Amino acid sequence: MAVQEKTTVRRAVCPGSFDPITNGHLDIIERASRLYDVVHIAVLINKSKQGLFTVEERIQMIEEVSAGYGNVVVESHHGLLVDYCRDRGIPAIVKGLRAVSDFDYELQMAQMNIGLSGVETLFVPTSPTYSFLSSSLVKEVAAYGGDVSHLVPALVHRRLVARIAERK
Repeated sequence: MAVQEKTTVRRAVCPGSFDPITNGHLDIIERASRLYDVVHIAVLINKSKQGLFTVEERIQMIEEVSAGYGNVVVESHHGLLVDYCRDRGIPAIVKGLRAVSDFDYELQMAQMNIGLSGVETLFVPTSPTYSFLSSSLVKEVAAYGGDVSHLVPALVHRRLVARIAERK
């Protein structure tokens, strides 16, 4: 019996605000890129939050730092994540979990998403190296002059330092 050719493209989405993208985000994206044929990065727009970087700047940074994976698509989205998934035929959401406190909230979201649309959520434990890391923490430490160069990609660090200097 001949082996049947693979005709289905395995897709997943990694959602977030990515303001800015951190090495923790990249760890999850890189791991998802090994499991899926195409990984969509959905930069979610929250009009009630003023980001340090514009959505367009975030997209550009993510495209640059993830280019080496070869199977990452970066887009913005405003609205329900399940609508983004439905419009693109994406059956799975990949989320990184840093701690038990993340799980409580993310489990509720996962249950809501599968109930609304049948989209599954896969939880990936964060590498212990990045278990404390968040974009908010990176911005706060950088704003006070702390060294966050080991927490974000080099090009993101340069832009972060420049943006903070602009705002002083």
